[in-house]
Amino acid sequence: MKKAVIRPARGISGKVNIPPDKSISHRAAIFASLGRGRSVISNFLFAEDCVNTVKALRQLGVKAEVSGRDLIVEGRGLKGLSAPEEELYFGNSGTGMRLMAGVLAGQSFSSVLTGDESLSRRPMERITIPLGKMGADIAPSEGGTPPINIRPGNIKGADYESPVASAQVKSCLLLAGLYSGDTTSVTEPFRSRDHTERMMRHLGIPVKVEGRKVSVTGGAEWDARDIQVPGDLSSAAFFTAACALFPGRSIYMPGVNRNPTRDGFLSVLARMGCDIKWEKLRLVCGEEQGDLSITGSELRAVTLGPDEVPAIIDELPLLALLATQSEGVSRITGAGELRKKETDRLSAVAAELKKMGQELREGPDWLEVTGNPGGLKGASVRSYGDHRMAMMLAVAGLKAEGETLIDDVSCIDTSFPGFLELLEGLVER
Repeated sequence: MKKAVIRPARGISGKVNIPPDKSISHRAAIFASLGRGRSVISNFLFAEDCVNTVKALRQLGVKAEVSGRDLIVEGRGLKGLSAPEEELYFGNSGTGMRLMAGVLAGQSFSSVLTGDESLSRRPMERITIPLGKMGADIAPSEGGTPPINIRPGNIKGADYESPVASAQVKSCLLLAGLYSGDTTSVTEPFRSRDHTERMMRHLGIPVKVEGRKVSVTGGAEWDARDIQVPGDLSSAAFFTAACALFPGRSIYMPGVNRNPTRDGFLSVLARMGCDIKWEKLRLVCGEEQGDLSITGSELRAVTLGPDEVPAIIDELPLLALLATQSEGVSRITGAGELRKKETDRLSAVAAELKKMGQELREGPDWLEVTGNPGGLKGASVRSYGDHRMAMMLAVAGLKAEGETLIDDVSCIDTSFPGFLELLEGLVER
């Protein structure tokens, strides 16, 4: 494990180029592989999670080559994949495994999906049960976790009411629905990320969105189209959070995704007092992107309910950190999904920020944070092998008094190689 020592900063400012969007990179590789013909995916994220998805697609007979920052894919058509000779390994990527499970459920061959120790603890029955109702012959291991075994089935359309707002679950079922001769619909309690629906529209796949319900008609084939991946708003969040900790400091990030199902974190930051600005907005391949700037301010406490959580699920550890530096008591409810991420992020966030001198209380699906501006203390902290925990703690260390030692930062490479170096390049000391 690689450790890191974070020293306190006087501020953070400057311009930073954000890495490509991870969620869109996964989907671009998958849809390009199922299209007919050659696609160029420009600005692809070559981090471990997305690379493992590409490796799995190659095992299924897809030709995918790297050219600079682009991925060039020769699509084999909806039914052109071939049987893998070995298990398909997805590393730490829940997105890769869950989306590909939907694709593989419709194939005429068997496959086994595996992952690393962390992914092997994550719940998969949320996809295997509805896929089974759609006619898939699919089963996770005992306990409902990976590996996932898939054998040839007969996929039929379904109208599924999902108990959780999850873009991974929704996308998995919509992808499986492409292999039916019927319509497949997924209705969520709250609207989750809509990258899959946007990419389907870009490619000409018949998809319909009605509020919280998304439907796709199976059997459609599509010709390959080039895809440009914007900067990742979830990755940008770590820099916006760092800037928010230092009133009066500003950073600028060009070419960032501004998907309305992903920008909840920025809306919350504005409520907490930060100045958020977008410039040069444009629509590219179905996704809105623009140049983002933020100026930090004195922070105010905030209350978040279950309806807001799906749009900020990845950023909740950062919001907990910012809440420690806000005036008042902040409360986040409806966040039980955090317990089913790479680690139990609710408990992990509470435990590690307490080590840094902060007051947090947790419940089954809630977190309460008592603000203590200026009270962060350097400490030896754990990332739990979770990339988002490691990056949040690095940001916290910039505001802490004294040095912060993070036990494992190698996990950051799953989503954001070079993060610590980019962060250090913005630091004022």
